[in-house]
Amino acid sequence: MTGYTVFLDRDGVINHDSDAYIKQPAEFHFIPKSPDAIALLNVKGFQVILITNQSAVGRGMISGRTLDAIFKKMTHGVEQAGGRIKDIFFCPHVPDQGCGCRKPKPGMILQAVDRHGIDLNKAIMVGDSAKDIECGKNAGCAATLLVKTGNWEKALAALKKKSLAPDFLARDLYEAACWITANFSPDDMVS
Repeated sequence: MTGYTVFLDRDGVINHDSDAYIKQPAEFHFIPKSPDAIALLNVKGFQVILITNQSAVGRGMISGRTLDAIFKKMTHGVEQAGGRIKDIFFCPHVPDQGCGCRKPKPGMILQAVDRHGIDLNKAIMVGDSAKDIECGKNAGCAATLLVKTGNWEKALAALKKKSLAPDFLARDLYEAACWITANFSPDDMVS
């Protein structure tokens, strides 16, 4: 049994998003303090796992190899800040393929649960879109956080229509990490 897990979306949470998709490592740019936020979570005893839709692969815009190179740039930058992303789960499918892994469906989180023995009562989902918040709620995460570094205004409107809301609205991933570490203590973990 693991301790607390923080699931993170990528684009708009860790790095700046683009309407044209992130198609090359050179287009991947960290949002300020996001690597530090991951390091803070790790230092406080939280494992971090990436949960991200990457339909640019399914659309034929980037190859799996290029996506791996983008992930490698991200994980290297996080490691330079003293943090670690334990695992990466991504959905390469386009929305109309109806797969079970594309957010807002909880497939990627459930895969992570199976692989790492995660207790969803000790799991938090952080994202910038309605799909991220819905995914966390659909999976049964203990909390969902929306960050203001991506599509948050559109997300809040979409969630309101479904009578849903995040548990916390954070300025950025660093503020989200501070809120998580203040509200969820690994000392509460049951081994």
